[in-house]
Amino acid sequence: MKLEERTTRKGRAPAGGGPTGARPPFAVRLGSFSAAVERRTAVAVAALTVLAAVLAFVGLCRGDSWDPPGEVFAALAGHGDVAFVVQEWRLPRVTAALAFGAALGAAGSVFQNLTRNPLGSPDVTGLDAGAYTGALVALTVLSGTSVQLAVGSVSGGLAAAAVVYLLSLGFGLGGLRLVVIGIAVNAMLTALNSWIVLRAELEVAMAAVGWSAGSLNGIGWGDLRLPLALLALLAVLLAALARPMHQVAVGDDLAVTSGVRLSGYRPLVVLAGVGCTATVTAVAGPIVFIALAAPQIGRRLAGAAGVPLLPAALTGAVLLLVADLTAQTVLAPVALPVGAVTTVVGGGYLLWLLLREVRR
Repeated sequence: MKLEERTTRKGRAPAGGGPTGARPPFAVRLGSFSAAVERRTAVAVAALTVLAAVLAFVGLCRGDSWDPPGEVFAALAGHGDVAFVVQEWRLPRVTAALAFGAALGAAGSVFQNLTRNPLGSPDVTGLDAGAYTGALVALTVLSGTSVQLAVGSVSGGLAAAAVVYLLSLGFGLGGLRLVVIGIAVNAMLTALNSWIVLRAELEVAMAAVGWSAGSLNGIGWGDLRLPLALLALLAVLLAALARPMHQVAVGDDLAVTSGVRLSGYRPLVVLAGVGCTATVTAVAGPIVFIALAAPQIGRRLAGAAGVPLLPAALTGAVLLLVADLTAQTVLAPVALPVGAVTTVVGGGYLLWLLLREVRR
């Protein structure tokens, strides 16, 4: 009895956590912090979902002219004079902005978690340019069908990812070296894309140059069936990889001890990330900087240590909707390519991010 009393007074609790079975104070604090993060993430997801729904409805009301919300609701039900315009012109565009923005945000989250670097996004490290190269080859060499564009974009993005990975193999996937290598590969692929356009026939070259700005203008349901099916499959794959993705973001050693097989995980997550950005590129062209900015904004809204997938995807959808509404409004009734808006805003964000990383 005396031995047990001395042991208890020295603070050596039994295996059950003490005489009362209570957890150590550190575990209590850690559990409270985790619960707070989960609550904040849930609030951020709910707020982003509501904001995306509101912006989507505004996009349905906004076209060459502004239509009252009551008429738009009636048009969605198939009634009214603007039913055809809303259902066949505006609704595909809004759907594309939601799906493509979410896909770009998710792709940015994938690669920023993989590299553990806020600059490690597809548009900075050359994956967007590689996907565009593959699409250009399908457009100029082949007949340029939707299937060929999709396959060409994914193949080009995977090839660019392989080149960046092999060149940075000795330095690991994290750090600023991979970003610098990716920027160099991006520059070379951009030059290659310009050469392909210059060598193409005039009509193909004009279409390719307009497409390279990244645009949602003129998108219809026929353009979206295959891309939406591919993005749905990739969303299921990313949902299955979400937990190991966040474990790897903390560190490879911790991920391995928690049961993550890095040899099988990395190819799957790279395929999913490249598939998302390449699918968007095949339909709308390279829409830059959404994949760069959305994951970091989503991370700050959620208050998470890593780059959570769902807030990043929802933030990407919101950003692309805002950019597309801006593109339709600035020079109305002329609609700008949405990539022009994201380039202007994202260029300043990239400059600030680069300066911050260099200082660190």
